[in-house]
Amino acid sequence: MKKSFKLIPGFVLCLVFAFPSLAQKETPPVGGTPKDFKLPEKKVKQLSNGLRTTFVQYGAVPKAEVQLIVKTGNIHEAANEVWLADLTGLLMKEGTTTKSFKEISKKVAGMGGNINVSTGMDNVTISGSVLSEFVPELVRVIADLVMNPALPAKEVDRLKADLKRQLTVQKSVPQSQATERFFQIVYKDHPYGRYYPTAEMIDSYTAEKAKDFFQKNFGAKRSVVYVVGKFDEASVSKAIDESFAAWSTGPEINFPPAAASRTNEIAMIDRKEAPQTTIILGLPTLTPKDKDYMALQVTNSLLGGSFGSRITSNIREDKGYTYSPYSTIQNRKGVSIWYEEADVTSEHTGESLREISKEIKKLQTENPSKEELEGIQRYMAGTFVLQNSNPGGIISQLNFIDLHELDESYLTDRVKNIYAVTPEKVSQITKDHFKYEDMTLVLVGDKKQLDQQIKMHKHAQKLK
Repeated sequence: MKKSFKLIPGFVLCLVFAFPSLAQKETPPVGGTPKDFKLPEKKVKQLSNGLRTTFVQYGAVPKAEVQLIVKTGNIHEAANEVWLADLTGLLMKEGTTTKSFKEISKKVAGMGGNINVSTGMDNVTISGSVLSEFVPELVRVIADLVMNPALPAKEVDRLKADLKRQLTVQKSVPQSQATERFFQIVYKDHPYGRYYPTAEMIDSYTAEKAKDFFQKNFGAKRSVVYVVGKFDEASVSKAIDESFAAWSTGPEINFPPAAASRTNEIAMIDRKEAPQTTIILGLPTLTPKDKDYMALQVTNSLLGGSFGSRITSNIREDKGYTYSPYSTIQNRKGVSIWYEEADVTSEHTGESLREISKEIKKLQTENPSKEELEGIQRYMAGTFVLQNSNPGGIISQLNFIDLHELDESYLTDRVKNIYAVTPEKVSQITKDHFKYEDMTLVLVGDKKQLDQQIKMHKHAQKLK
């Protein structure tokens, strides 16, 4: 199931370091430059069935996190199977052929931890965190869940009813409506562009369809077991060998190739008398494998991706058109999209678009000051340090470079590369990759108020 998050881990704390004036009026002491991230030593091996394992000893707390990540999810749904992966994941949470999930959860709680199954676009994850002495047993529990899921038919109707309630709620929210339409335009018929099923689609799902999805898409060859924290490597390795040895190899890793469309299409969804308009404006951009991707990230943070960014300062702080605008880069396998999202007062929709356009074009023609750029760089470096301050964060970073086939230097050189971006580079990136005239625009709001205001956007598109 596709979800978007507006807050970045450590966001508020990092603001204090990046923009000290937000925290206090006195001049703070000059902070030191964060050091490059040192990736803890990791041990990697592969079982004969293709299952890969990664061990990282980390921290001092006697706990460890285990995550089994399978490279499947919504990406492998057919056009008439949207959220079938989610139903399959929910059925896995009903337990195994010998234990209910309630029994499993109680057992793991007795180990000082928890366990969960989550479904995403590119990954299905079975994760848990327990005290160090119980890590081998947690490995066995996770192996049982993925190798012997009950997928009980008697629970299907209840779970489908839950999904239909979620669908009704999400489809009633303007932000969800805008997101769905935007990615439909950008990705067209690719799974990345399918956000929501129909109620009739959910009604058609059966236990047999979920089992078929599971059989076709789960297996050792698509999977990685990450263990990060304090644990005994020998006993955990033995538990993995014994528990997963019989798991079938399963299918090869395969992501349907995606291509994103660069279009200046304008789509409008009418919500009569709505006091706000939800705006999503964006276009395809560089991927993590591109050499200028770090410069793109810095540019995004300066333009709209941080609390102190230019667009946020303009339409939130100065104009008061919106409360929580933000921009982000959505990375999928082999393709990335940059977009700005904001909920603005209906009467100021056109003016908001004009100001967003103005900030983009200004950054294309004028280099940012050294001081402004350094504030953004401190924010990004500080955020990165916080993201790697716990086992879950380490696993997230390792999975990111694995999914996108990146070298470890993407992590180890990240802080250095953040600070290597110059003001001139930011302006050049904005010229090359933030062409306002190529951006797709989706508006959800009162069409009666929007028809005239949209002319401001069309005029801005024509200004090269």
